[in-house]
Amino acid sequence: LAILTASLDDPTGYGRIVRDAGGAVRGIVEQRDASAQEQALREVNTGTLLIPAARLHDWLGRLRADNAQGELYLTDVVAQAVADGVPVHGVPAPSAAEVMGINDCAQLAQCEAEHRRRQALRLMEAGVTVRDPARLDVRGEVSVGRDVCIDVGVILEGTVHLGDGVQVGAHCIVRDSVIGAGARVEPFSLIDGARVGDGACVGPYARLRPGTELAEQVHVGNFVEVKNARLGPGAKANHLSYLGDAQVGARVNVGAGTITCNYDGANKHVTRIGDDAFIGSNSALVAPVTIGEGATIGAGSVVVRQAPADALTVTRAPQKSVPGWRRPRKKPVP
Repeated sequence: LAILTASLDDPTGYGRIVRDAGGAVRGIVEQRDASAQEQALREVNTGTLLIPAARLHDWLGRLRADNAQGELYLTDVVAQAVADGVPVHGVPAPSAAEVMGINDCAQLAQCEAEHRRRQALRLMEAGVTVRDPARLDVRGEVSVGRDVCIDVGVILEGTVHLGDGVQVGAHCIVRDSVIGAGARVEPFSLIDGARVGDGACVGPYARLRPGTELAEQVHVGNFVEVKNARLGPGAKANHLSYLGDAQVGARVNVGAGTITCNYDGANKHVTRIGDDAFIGSNSALVAPVTIGEGATIGAGSVVVRQAPADALTVTRAPQKSVPGWRRPRKKPVP
């Protein structure tokens, strides 16, 4: 008969392994039935036993509930095996963490913390710089290139690949995504189901939703959301924009506050922006619509028809000033 045992700093609640002076296992005593000397033992039963089936039926038939809890203890078969001359082997687990018991949320958290520690160690052994292993949470399969750096509070979920030289800033979430070599993910960014090209920069506070593809050297800045869209090489959307269901060409500049109006209340539509186009701030591109190569969209425009290549397209109400107009004033409180 063999018992998998563990040595715990705090064995409270576990059955203690009792050995004789020569170190042979003599039995298992549950905590409620243990003497003060036995309760001081740190080697415990993990609940994993290897028992000869031919002897088990007899031993089970001899169990008695003469204990503090009035229960039948399966662990009493150990003492019966000793009495019958069957060799009993106590096999220590390689570490207590391998055999943690989980009976409540606190113990579950301890077990998960150990899992996180091991995942962080695996990455560091692969050459990753992990700023604080205790504050990295790996919840899937992560593959890495060389010289990757991960800051604190990062969560990696699902299947994630981080290429050579990738830097992931503090408190980012990367889920089911590929980050290309030399790319930077700035703090507080969420990348979900996306592909980020080599040398691209994402964030801070950016959100890449499923279907996003960023080519090399793309910049997606703070408070920019991209969904089911492809941005060509060198394209930039540096702040406060939404690009959904869009095909954005190379070297396009998307000004702050620009949105692709991709949803008409029933269906999604695609916006296409040609290479080298310039989209002025606070523009609304109402899909389906095409912006030609090299086109410029004046700030504040609402574009509902094709904007021709290499031309300026502006849609604005005429500016008007009203002389002598005065803002309302608060009435004095009586």
